Amino acid sequence: MPAEVLFVDDEVSMLDFLRDALRRSQFSLESTSDPRAALSLIEARDFDVVVTDLNMKGMSGIDLCRQIVALRPELPVIVLTAFGSLDTAVAAIRAGAYDFLTKPVEVETLSHAIDRAAAHRALHAEVRRLRTEIEATHRFGDLLGDSPPMQRLYDLLTRVAASDASVLITGESGTGKEVVARALHQRSERGKRKGNFVAINCAALPEALLESELFGHAKSAFTDAKVARVGLFQAADGGTLFLDEIGEMPLGLQPKLLRALQERKIRPVGANAEIPVDVHVIAATNRDLEEAVEERRFREDLYFRVNVIHVELPPLRARGGDVLLLAQHFLRSFAERGGKPVTGISSPAAEKLLAYPWPGNVRELQNCMERAVALTRFDQIAVDDLSDRVRSHKSSHVVVASDDPSELVSMEEVERRYVLRVLEATGGSKLAAARILGFDRKTLYRKLERWGNRE
Repeated sequence: MPAEVLFVDDEVSMLDFLRDALRRSQFSLESTSDPRAALSLIEARDFDVVVTDLNMKGMSGIDLCRQIVALRPELPVIVLTAFGSLDTAVAAIRAGAYDFLTKPVEVETLSHAIDRAAAHRALHAEVRRLRTEIEATHRFGDLLGDSPPMQRLYDLLTRVAASDASVLITGESGTGKEVVARALHQRSERGKRKGNFVAINCAALPEALLESELFGHAKSAFTDAKVARVGLFQAADGGTLFLDEIGEMPLGLQPKLLRALQERKIRPVGANAEIPVDVHVIAATNRDLEEAVEERRFREDLYFRVNVIHVELPPLRARGGDVLLLAQHFLRSFAERGGKPVTGISSPAAEKLLAYPWPGNVRELQNCMERAVALTRFDQIAVDDLSDRVRSHKSSHVVVASDDPSELVSMEEVERRYVLRVLEATGGSKLAAARILGFDRKTLYRKLERWGNRE
């Protein structure tokens, strides 16, 4: 499809000249002498490039450019002016202009500038499409990853979501246990019926307060109970109750939780009657509950009741190239939130991210990328933007590429697999893949040649 170009100039003779000069081009041309009419056209139509004069009555080209960028940030604007000073050029670029040309402009120069601007817009649109496609393909709810451990996890969660059986999620701190619990709820029939997802950290409250939080209490059940209170079991009725850090639940409260799970009834503190509840319980812990059972810190019958379906989350160090996929995801999120034009991760920084073992797992990576986006002065994350722990880590250049301890591969092999996956997702487009990966094209070509992928 030919690029659709909008010309804006309050001199009609200039618009006629531009239309005549470019009539043999491959562009689809539209023009207006009114800057405000131009904004209306941009709202109504999907132009690829805008070319505007600088000095116009009613609105300057700088002001028009600023409004276009606010309205359509992805639409490149080329500013033309007969007053080609450095200050004017800087003002245009600061307003968000893609390019700046001095009149009288040669037709060939203008044509090339429009071609570049249209290609720039098309590339950004393709990169956004590919990013959306990659994330849609390699995620489950808010979980993101393409590694074999995550693919197996997605398969298990898809089957678990259709069940009302109790689920126990285990894994190291920071692996995303609550994210998994929410994803299961959203995919379940309860979530589709807009049932509540209610979460509580069992380690955050003393036994008496935790009992009241879970089961509620009757009026005058204790000194400060001036009114009756509904507990979280009732708040989650028809939905899902997530018991985080269930391994820290006081031993004295565990029989009451067991009865609630078995009988599907609760008795608020100080109440005489039981209340039926329909709740799907998902529990999570980073503790070894079997060991806690052996040490009599956790009831065996409660362990079997909450552990009907066991979901084990892999640590980030076992997920190979998912580190870069997650890093790019967090980068985009924090860049959008902070309004910073950060688009990628430099190759040296990516290698540092891959080499680091991430003891804090996904949560630590998220914090690392938030810091990096906040501190960077460029459009790519550099090594200096990373946390001290990540920068100073001395790698053995061997990482785990899956949850199989026997499958140890080099850091470079992890990167190679990830790069080839992105390249495959882009249909072989090295330019689009380089943009997604945060490499320049020459760096990508060198890596592919080193890996024997020359086609």
